[in-house]
Amino acid sequence: MATLSERLLGSPEGSFTDLELSRAYAHDGTGLQALLSFLRMQTKVRSPEKISIIYDHIAPANNSETANLQHELRDFSKEAGFDFRDIGEGICHQVMSEGVCLPGEVVVGADSHTCTLGAFGAFATGVGATDMAAIWATGETWFRVPQTTGVILEGRLKEHAEPKDVALTYVTRLGMDGATYRAIEFTGEGAATTAMEGRLTICNMAIEAGAKAGLFYSDEKTVSYLAEFGKDADRQEPEVCTYADELYLDLDDIVPSISAPHRVDNTVPVDRYEGTPLDQVFVGTCTNGRFEDLKRFADIVRGKKVAVRTIVVPASKTALQKCIETGVLSDIVAAGCSIGTPGCGPCLGAHMGVLGEGEVGLSTANRNFKNRMGVGAEYYLCSPSTAAASALKGEIASPEEKR
Repeated sequence: MATLSERLLGSPEGSFTDLELSRAYAHDGTGLQALLSFLRMQTKVRSPEKISIIYDHIAPANNSETANLQHELRDFSKEAGFDFRDIGEGICHQVMSEGVCLPGEVVVGADSHTCTLGAFGAFATGVGATDMAAIWATGETWFRVPQTTGVILEGRLKEHAEPKDVALTYVTRLGMDGATYRAIEFTGEGAATTAMEGRLTICNMAIEAGAKAGLFYSDEKTVSYLAEFGKDADRQEPEVCTYADELYLDLDDIVPSISAPHRVDNTVPVDRYEGTPLDQVFVGTCTNGRFEDLKRFADIVRGKKVAVRTIVVPASKTALQKCIETGVLSDIVAAGCSIGTPGCGPCLGAHMGVLGEGEVGLSTANRNFKNRMGVGAEYYLCSPSTAAASALKGEIASPEEKR
């Protein structure tokens, strides 16, 4: 029987197929590069209603040059009739997850973490800026249908473990090149019981194992989640299929984990690095900036004070609004944290909290590559709960100490 990727792309693995896309998007960085290529084509946009431009990477602009470039793309997007989301709306992947992307769709984004949207039972993958320009012109692109690695999730997470710990664990088990140009399909009892925000986190990091896409099947949880945004969605029945290879993870065995510099697949239990002094803690990104992530962080820091500079950046305006309405934001601010404009924040190393040479940071982001979030700095990856426990101590600490 066909894998989910084969079903969505309509062709068997290894074959090439040309497809009209359900939707496509870019951000302020890749959108500018796509625009330069598109203008050289001297053509028209084919399906502007399917295209989104979302300002998130250097938002607000960090200098006059950036502001001028953003102004150019902003004007073009509005004139072309794109779905344009300006500064403060949030990270492109999160914005697309809030009632935009639907099960069964084929979606491309000019950013590698587009695979996040596979959480909805969509085939979602990243493309380059020149590919995006061609998509603006034609509404189509080509794919080589990937082989699929099956990640079978069994059991349930224990109190202190989170979906981020699952993501770090499977990336480490597969290796950073262990799923190169494959789809990763998450199935099993543990997949069915994972909430949507957890599925988004787990799919988000598929690219860190080299994967083309990460996918869950759409089910009752998917339908309920999208109904909150006023969208109807279809369920997808899993089929018995043969995977290129399989990885079994018992969620009962997952513990609070941490990825040490400078590789995402360098993951060990948090207690291996307990006591490591920190200069900064960063909570946010398309991996862990959703409301549920920020609430878990707030639940731990509530009524206490952080011992190190701590930056919290919601993944979207929607997440920020919910944090305000529920009091989560007040708890975070009262604990001594700084709040950033919804977006990527310091994740890409442009502004809003970049680390200095020799500094050590702890982040809920998806990458800890050398010099990414500050030249000469070191950064560890973790879950929001581990970030909260560590922020209170000023050093890496397990969330088990703070419950």
